[in-house]
Amino acid sequence: MPTPLRAVAPFARRLRADRSGLAMIEFALSAPIVLGIGCYGTELANLALVNMRISQIALNLADNASRVGAYSGLTTQQLREVDINDILQAARYQGASIGLTKNGRITLSSLENVSQSYDKGAIVQRIHWQRCLGAKKGAGYDSQFKANVAVAAGSDASQANKGYDLPGGISDNGGAAISPPGGSGLMYVEINYLTKPLFGAWLVPPQRIHYTASFIVRDKRDYAQIYNPAATPQTPRSTCDLYSA
Repeated sequence: MPTPLRAVAPFARRLRADRSGLAMIEFALSAPIVLGIGCYGTELANLALVNMRISQIALNLADNASRVGAYSGLTTQQLREVDINDILQAARYQGASIGLTKNGRITLSSLENVSQSYDKGAIVQRIHWQRCLGAKKGAGYDSQFKANVAVAAGSDASQANKGYDLPGGISDNGGAAISPPGGSGLMYVEINYLTKPLFGAWLVPPQRIHYTASFIVRDKRDYAQIYNPAATPQTPRSTCDLYSA
């Protein structure tokens, strides 16, 4: 009677010589690694695209804000609430595919270096007004200047709604400060956005993206206030106490 070892030996020799399942075994061992690398690369590519898109939206919004307005009879350009709402909606449409206003916050600030009627001839640099769009709120999403700018700032030409004096210029989280030329202003845009990974948080966790952009106002703007004429008709203000997508 053959021993169990001698009975198994022919089977072991045949198994050792069998190569029919080699490719399947190699694929089973390598697939998780290849799939993981592929998913990670896709996440990084998506993150790069989202960064580029938000950067471009910030630039476009600041550029648009520096141009819009209606010319008055004095050849100066009056900025209206409807103009601001239009350019904010344009930014929302641009970021619709990534849920920009649902997962982020846009703040548009008017840094002005002009003399208002109550400044007695002196040129004073201040954030005169802010307008916002987006559902995200709290630290990291609201503007660092929001607490200092009243909701009604810029809505009329009164000293009570003059905004927030900022003689040193505006800076991004303590970085280099920027200022408009005397007698002019600049539109300063801040966008904060929380990313949503394609494959969940196990490869690339959600992270906050922060971009700023600014453009000097192109035309001879009337800096006294943001106008809201009844003939427009009057438009609701996109003030920074509102949080909606």
